[in-house]
Amino acid sequence: MQFSESWLRTLVDPKMTSDELSHLLTMSGLEVEEVEPVAPPFSNVVVAKVIEVAKHPNADRLNVCQVDAGTGTLLNIVCGAPNVHPGMKVPCAMAGAKLPPGEDGKPFEIKVGKLRGVESQGMLCSARELKLSEDHGGLLALPDDAPVGQNFRDYYQLNDLKFTIKLTPNKADCLSVLGIAREVSALTGAPLKVPTNKPAAVTTEEKLPVKVSAPDLCGRFSGRVIRGLNARAETPDWMKRRLERSGQRPISALVDISNYVMLELGRPSHVFDLDKIHGGLDVRWGRAGESLKLLNGNTVEVDNWVGVIADDREIESLAGIMGGDSTAVSLDTQNIYLEAAFWWPQAIQGRARRYNFSTDAAHRFERGVDYATTVEDIERITALIVEICGGADTVVGPVDDHVVNLPQRKPVAVRTARAVKVIGVQISDEQIADIFTRLGLEFTQEPGLFTVTPPSYRFDIEIEEDLIEEIARVYGFENIPALPPVAPNTMHIAPENTRSLFAIRHQLADFDYQEVVNFSFVEEAWETDFAANANPIRLLNPIASQMSVMRSSLIGSLVANVRYNLNRKINRVRLFEVGAVYLRDPAVMDGPLSVAGYDQPKRVAAIAYGPVAEEQWGLPTRNVDYFDIKADLEALFAPKPLRFVKAEHAALHPGRSAQILADGRVVGFVGELHPRWQQKYDLPLAPVVFEVDVLALQSRDIPEYREISKFPAVTRDIAVVVKQSVQAQDLIDTFIGERQANPACAIMQAIVLFDEYRGKGLENDEKSLAFRFTLQDTQTTLQDDKVDAAMAAFIASVDKKHGAKLRA
Repeated sequence: MQFSESWLRTLVDPKMTSDELSHLLTMSGLEVEEVEPVAPPFSNVVVAKVIEVAKHPNADRLNVCQVDAGTGTLLNIVCGAPNVHPGMKVPCAMAGAKLPPGEDGKPFEIKVGKLRGVESQGMLCSARELKLSEDHGGLLALPDDAPVGQNFRDYYQLNDLKFTIKLTPNKADCLSVLGIAREVSALTGAPLKVPTNKPAAVTTEEKLPVKVSAPDLCGRFSGRVIRGLNARAETPDWMKRRLERSGQRPISALVDISNYVMLELGRPSHVFDLDKIHGGLDVRWGRAGESLKLLNGNTVEVDNWVGVIADDREIESLAGIMGGDSTAVSLDTQNIYLEAAFWWPQAIQGRARRYNFSTDAAHRFERGVDYATTVEDIERITALIVEICGGADTVVGPVDDHVVNLPQRKPVAVRTARAVKVIGVQISDEQIADIFTRLGLEFTQEPGLFTVTPPSYRFDIEIEEDLIEEIARVYGFENIPALPPVAPNTMHIAPENTRSLFAIRHQLADFDYQEVVNFSFVEEAWETDFAANANPIRLLNPIASQMSVMRSSLIGSLVANVRYNLNRKINRVRLFEVGAVYLRDPAVMDGPLSVAGYDQPKRVAAIAYGPVAEEQWGLPTRNVDYFDIKADLEALFAPKPLRFVKAEHAALHPGRSAQILADGRVVGFVGELHPRWQQKYDLPLAPVVFEVDVLALQSRDIPEYREISKFPAVTRDIAVVVKQSVQAQDLIDTFIGERQANPACAIMQAIVLFDEYRGKGLENDEKSLAFRFTLQDTQTTLQDDKVDAAMAAFIASVDKKHGAKLRA
C-alpha cells in the first residue's frame, strides 16, 4: 500500500513528525517499508508566465522568450521546447537555481549565460528535468490559475513524502488511505475526517436491468446510470498527483476517478460504457467454453469456477478482477453504468493468479471489502464524475441496490484475563473498553468479558486471539516489556541410540556435499519421471504453473540443481537435501503434525556429478560412479551394516541401481540416473543419486563391549567358481550364516570380496569370486587344524547352497 503523507493528513492530522508517524504505524503492525520524497531536491524554481515568444536569430530550433517570474521585470530566457507559447505557465529555474543531479550525481546549477549569442537569464523546465516523470515531450504546462512567482515546490506540493506500507494479509481494511487514517486516529486520538458527499440529484428514473444469479459469488450489487458526460475532460492536477504518488498512472478522467476512490476508500468499482451493453446484466458463474477479452488485451477462457458479469449477448467482466474490453470506456464515451459490489472473498481468491496476473481489485476483494458502503461509495464516485466530467446535459439515475447474501457478523468474546496472560502486561477492563471504542468496534461488557461485533470492513476478527492482537497493537508493542519467559526448563538428554539431523548434515558436508533447500512443490513431469507417480498431490492454488504438485521424491529437485550449476560452467557438483516428501496414505489420521490421508516423511537425498575429486596432480581424473556413492552411504550409516539388493526404480538405470536395506528393512535406494532422463534433462554425464529415510539414518545401535583378542589373527584367501547369476552378497550371507550356525566357524572376524574374474579358464556362464577371511580367537593362538576345519566348513556351505567350487 503506497500513499502520500499530505493525502493522509487531509483525513487525519496528528501532531507528530513524519518520522514519528512512520514509527507509530510500524509499531501498530502496519510495517512502513519505505519513506521517500515525492521529488528530488531542487531550489529556486518558481511559477512563471511566458509573455512573448520570438525566433532565435542564430538557431532554427530555439526561441527567445520574455518571461514573468514575479520579480517585477521580464526575464530573457532561451528555450528549445516545442510546446512553448505566449500565455503559458511553466516552472522556471532562476539564475542560481540547483536542479536535481544528473548522471554524474552532481546538482545542475543554472547560471546567466549566452546561448548562440543571446543571453539567457534562467531555464524553463520540463517534468523530466525536475525528475518528476520521464515525460520529455516539452515544458511542464501548469494551470492558468497558477500564481506567478510562487515557489514551485510549494505550489506543486513537492515537500511531501511517499509512505510504502507492507501489510499482512489480514489487514485488508488498511488497503486504503481511509483505512490507514482510521488506524492513525485510533492510535493518536486525532479526529478522523471521513470523505463525504451529498447524494447526487436524481434527474432520471432509468435503471439498467440487473440479475444476481450467483449469491455465493456476489452478496451485493449496486449500480447507477449516468448520461451526458464528457470523457475528454482533464483529470484535475490534485487527483493526478495523488494517483501518481500512490503508484497509479493517470489514464483518463473516468478511469482515474474510479482508481482514486479505490485508493481513498478501498472500494474497487467499474465503469461500463452503457451504449456497449446489450440488454441487462447477469452476475453469475462462468460456463465452459466461454471467453473474454480483458482490458489488458489478454483473452481468457472461463469455466464454472470463475465469476463473471454478462449481458444478454456475451461476458463483459471477470467478477471482482478486471473488466472486459468490449464495454471499456473511451474518450468518446458519453453514457456510463457505474458499478460497485461486494464479492465473496472465497469466490475471488486464486482466480486472478490462475490467469497469471494480479489486479488491485482482486487483491482487495479476495481479502474482503466493506459490504455495507456500496451505495455511499457510488455516491462519492458520482459526485466526482459529475464535478469533473459533467455538464448541462448530464443526467443521473437512482442507485439500483441489490442485496442478496451478506456476511453474518458473529460476536466474538474476549476475556480480560486471557488478554493479560497472552500479552504479558496488566490491562484493565477500562483500557480494553477504550481501545475498542477508539477502533470503532461495537461491544457489550461484563466484568472481565467483552463481546465484540466486528464492523463490516473488518474480515480479520473471528476468534478471541484476533481481538487480543487488536488490544496489543493499540496498547503499543513497544510498551510491552521484554521479559524472559517464566516457565520450568528441563534439560532433556537426547537418546543415545538417535543422532540429530544436525550431525547428519555435518557428516554429509564432511563427505564434500553441499546442502541445498528446494521448494516442496515441483513440476508434475518430475513426479512422473523420477517417482513414476501418476497421481501426485495437486495444489489448489499454485504460486506458478511449473510448481503445481507436492513432491514425493527429492531427486527431481536435485537434478534441476545440477542442471542449474552446469549452465554456469560448474562441472563438478555434489549436493544433498534434507526435506519432507508427501505421499497419499489413507491410514494417516489428523494430529498436531499430521493431516488425514497424507504421510509426510522426511528424507535425505544426495547427488554427485562429474569428477570424483577436484582436479589435482596426485590422483588421475575419473568420474564418480555407483561404488563411490555406495561407500558414502556405508560410511553415513556406520557402524550399522547395509545390504544392497538389485532393484529397479523409475529414476535410475535398470542395471545400476539397488535398494538399501538396514536391519532387514528397505530404507532407500541408490543408483545412476536413467539414460532416458539424462538425455531429457540435457546432462552430458550420468549423475549418481541416493535417497534414504531420515528415521533410519538417525537410528543407530548403542555400542556394546566386545573382548579384544590378544592373540594374532590369521588370514586365508579362497577363490570359488559360481554361475554368473549368483551374487557375491548371497555367498557372503551364506558364510555369515555358517559362522552363526557352526561353532567351529565362530572364529571368523571379517570377510571381504577382493577380486572378481571372468575369462580364460572358466565357462562363459561362470565367474570366480575371491574372498579374504580374517580369523581370530580371543582365548588362544589358532592352530592350523582349527583354521582348516573352519575354512572347510565355509567352502562346504557355499558348495551346498550355490554349487560353488574351489578354483584350481
